[in-house]
Amino acid sequence: MSLMQIMHGVPLWVIVVIMTVLACVYSVGLMLLTRRRYGLDWQRLNNEVAGFKYAVVGVFYAVLLAFVVIAVWEEYRDTEGAVREEAKGAMNLHRVAHGLPDESGHEIHKNLLAYVNDVRAHEWRSMASGAPSEAVVKALDRLTYAVFNVQPQSPKEVMLYQDALRLLAVITDNRSERLESADGSVPPMLWFVLVIGGLITLGYPAFFGSTNLAAQILMTASLAVLVALSLLLGLAFDYPFTGGVHISDLPFEEALQQMPEDWPPP
Repeated sequence: MSLMQIMHGVPLWVIVVIMTVLACVYSVGLMLLTRRRYGLDWQRLNNEVAGFKYAVVGVFYAVLLAFVVIAVWEEYRDTEGAVREEAKGAMNLHRVAHGLPDESGHEIHKNLLAYVNDVRAHEWRSMASGAPSEAVVKALDRLTYAVFNVQPQSPKEVMLYQDALRLLAVITDNRSERLESADGSVPPMLWFVLVIGGLITLGYPAFFGSTNLAAQILMTASLAVLVALSLLLGLAFDYPFTGGVHISDLPFEEALQQMPEDWPPP
């Protein structure tokens, strides 16, 4: 299964529990196994040298992990912005269409409402799997044809038609941006490096020895939980329409509320 399929098919709290438990079992278990196999004295001999090297490894992995989390968070926010801009573009085109010739404006209005409804009904569900909706593709084609088919007559209609073309481009461009973000922005190779780096970082406590075993277990487990949750944070934001943490279709719902068929109001 791909990471997207796991995020889509498994509840978020289950993923949190599994990742934290596996990280703790690996890190604490490896430390206890090394302690039992080689003894506390052998571990304590490595404290000074291993501590220096662990500082370098920890800083390197922290920088890499922070870079990924910040990158996916910025991508997540940009995708949220694209969703809002697309919804606002649809709402503005709905108003502009009422200033165009009656038949053309009616066609734009009809196909625009169909497009927004199809986005909410079909594409939000398909984007959870990283794919576009064929129904929305056809709805956008019909809307584009309706806009291109307008024949403005007066200077006022020409100005409104130019604005309609601009708004259509806004809708199309922002839809493309959210579709590009749906299947993740972090390359698989980078996830591979993050996982291997996490295993190395969580395995280092096996080289340290402390006379207070309970304190060492607690410190090792705390580090494991922190690394697991940080990885989960990057994973959740990398797929903005999948899983328990996802972008809502609320902007389109609000746009529909401001796009009544009898606009403008009497």
